[in-house]
Amino acid sequence: MRKVFFLLVLFTAILTTNAQTEVTGEDALGNWFMYFGTNKIAEKWSIHTEAQFRYYETASNFNQLLLRTGINYHINPDAIATLGYGFIETDPSYTEFDIIASDILISNNSISEHRLFEQFILKNKVWEFNFEHRYRLEQRFVQNNYAGTSNTLHRARYRLQMTVPFTDIFFLNFYDEIFINLQNEAFGQNRLYAAVGLNVTDNLSMQFGYLKNHFRNTDFDRLQLGVFYNTDLREIFNKKVNNID
Repeated sequence: MRKVFFLLVLFTAILTTNAQTEVTGEDALGNWFMYFGTNKIAEKWSIHTEAQFRYYETASNFNQLLLRTGINYHINPDAIATLGYGFIETDPSYTEFDIIASDILISNNSISEHRLFEQFILKNKVWEFNFEHRYRLEQRFVQNNYAGTSNTLHRARYRLQMTVPFTDIFFLNFYDEIFINLQNEAFGQNRLYAAVGLNVTDNLSMQFGYLKNHFRNTDFDRLQLGVFYNTDLREIFNKKVNNID
């Protein structure tokens, strides 16, 4: 636990050191705080839980809230199929203040999105390197609260991830993910990620990383703090099911 505390203090110091007043969102070093969970409810079934808080600047200037859940079917230990739903609230303005337009105060300039997704994960190991291939299709129902418009978008994503264990406690994690729009221009974005990971317990791990988020016309640099907590709920879930019966 001392190691965990030290890493948290170090990460907070990095955030504070890099915090500064920037002109545009592209110039700011922002950060993402993330939680991921796989909660087992049966031998081949689990529930995915996820929450992300994203900021334009280090620990300030809110950019995006992402909440996601889904049901996982574990075909085998190296293959998982998922059907899920996500809610995303985005403030695209890069400002902590309300917008003034034509002497009218506009308090809701956010973009709300309801998202369905289908996903397949395939894992394999080469020597000591653990690889994960994630294929995802998304149906995005986007509501622009400022303009009062809505749109339905479709997107495909592919992520190649590699994990390199150092010891039973420390590891490195890398991935590259490409986003392909299924309408208009094909290229959406690309995310390149590198992190140092820490296995706190058998079912709890943390990652401290850096993300380069590349769009067609701009790039964003983001520090990331991720917490991964997996639970086994089979006993609790089975009791509830039996009580219903």
